[in-house]
Amino acid sequence: MATLSALAAGDLRATMVAYRDALRDHQQAINRLNVYPVPDGDTGTNMALTLEAVVAELDALDAAAGLADVAKAVGHGSLMGARGNSGVILSQLLRGLADRFGQADRVGPHELADGLRTAAGLAEAAVVRPVEGTILTVARAAGEGGTAGCGAGADLLAVTERARAAAADALARTPEMLEVLARAGVVDAGGAGYLLLLDALLSVLDGRPLPDPPEVDGIADAAARPADEVGGHAVGGHAVGGHAVGGPGGGHGGAGDVGDLRYEVMYLLHAPDDTMAAFKEVWAGIGDSIVVVGGDGLWNCHIHTNDIGAAVEAALDAGRPRDIRVTDLAEQVEEERWVREGAGVTVDEPAGPPPTTGVVAVVTGEGIGRIFRSLGVHHQVRGGQSMNPSTQQILDAVEAMGSDQVIVLPNNKNIRPVAEQVDPLTAKAVRVVPTGSIVEGFAALLAYDPGAGADANHASMAASADRVLPAEVTRAVRDSHTDAGPVKTGDWIGLSRDGVVSVAGSPSGAAMALLERLLRPDHELVTVIEGEGATAGDTRRVTEWLHDQRPDVVAEVHHGGQPLYPYLLGIE
Repeated sequence: MATLSALAAGDLRATMVAYRDALRDHQQAINRLNVYPVPDGDTGTNMALTLEAVVAELDALDAAAGLADVAKAVGHGSLMGARGNSGVILSQLLRGLADRFGQADRVGPHELADGLRTAAGLAEAAVVRPVEGTILTVARAAGEGGTAGCGAGADLLAVTERARAAAADALARTPEMLEVLARAGVVDAGGAGYLLLLDALLSVLDGRPLPDPPEVDGIADAAARPADEVGGHAVGGHAVGGHAVGGPGGGHGGAGDVGDLRYEVMYLLHAPDDTMAAFKEVWAGIGDSIVVVGGDGLWNCHIHTNDIGAAVEAALDAGRPRDIRVTDLAEQVEEERWVREGAGVTVDEPAGPPPTTGVVAVVTGEGIGRIFRSLGVHHQVRGGQSMNPSTQQILDAVEAMGSDQVIVLPNNKNIRPVAEQVDPLTAKAVRVVPTGSIVEGFAALLAYDPGAGADANHASMAASADRVLPAEVTRAVRDSHTDAGPVKTGDWIGLSRDGVVSVAGSPSGAAMALLERLLRPDHELVTVIEGEGATAGDTRRVTEWLHDQRPDVVAEVHHGGQPLYPYLLGIE
């Protein structure tokens, strides 16, 4: 393949497609290696999704579209499709390139260097509190390297090579700029993702292969281990670590360290350009990782905050928001941890011959796992709310069992349809007891007979599970109106099969109000399973309330260790 002397419309299209493919291949490796205290664990995924939007916009163009139209599609697609902190920053970088390319008759070495430099400047201007040692640093180095490469007689390939070399050098030095990266021995994930753009450009210009992604299973996750134990890991020829753009200094509105900011809020905002300075000032007081990109009346806005209401109200003051997305970062981190550690099969075969019917249970939390083992479950699959194992993972657990007949306890309504797919995929007889909660799983096991067949066990276990009234306490992730009254972000809410039943300012308050609503005269037992966020004081308040209000009801307390739900309750 001859080296291109200038980028035409088709070459820009090809670069975006190659970049999308590179990010797809590397996204899991980048996701696994985040270490920065902002819980933004899906940098690779967000960047890949942003490029998916760009390519979709390009696919809608006529094949004969010129450079200006292609560049406009890149800019618009990236703005509309940006996901997460890293995706919004990437969209601004792509828009900077697109704006420069769209003004040119041809994209030669000088236009490329100008585009890289313009892109870096626009991205940095979009961040309220930029931090060195991030994707911004890497992008600035690329622009400076490309400009330095525009000497006499320099061609497009030489400028791209200089830009990539400078960006790679800056990426390697990001640990010198951010202590958290230095402690982990890795570099910035967003910067590594940006470097793949230059790899994609070299592939289109000179036919060079894109860097191979590493084996994800072989990567030790930096975020899962103490920082001083983590070494660098190669991703496309460079180490990858945590990504952050908004630094941890100041402007949290009393929120504490940036790692304590629980929610990611994003939306598109239709607002006059002259209102955005005031908008950013409001946001600076309520959160961090703030990125606002766009112009000409349309803006893509991203913030990490503990005050969802204020983040949205600022938009209403400036203009009209749409496509509002709120992510609970604590839940996102738990899901990332689940992905890292794997929804693997835990096998603890009993001594002697296998039972006629074995049981596979989906569990979350070490304490819950111990309780299930004590009730006769020897094959477990890790999973739960927001952490749904695949059909293959449940099938692996079934196949690992010595029994030819198997009961599956999904213990979550979202996992049940997946579990139902297993029976046709195996020679074993598999029956799914439709348990929608952990406490229903416990109740089902009280009727489990290892010596009986799968059909008999299915009938008795399902009937036993149906006798339990499940309930749970968790924290609201957004404002809402419910049958129990208005709910504000951060409130503790009690949930039953009918939805939100109680709202309170503490986990124990929500649990007591929940029990008050659900307990009937014929109830005799309340099982309380403590999870992350439960305290001894809260649990004591719940059990003392039961003793005072319902002395005829026995309270049985277990430590489950489940994430997100300080209390799971079973009423019988």
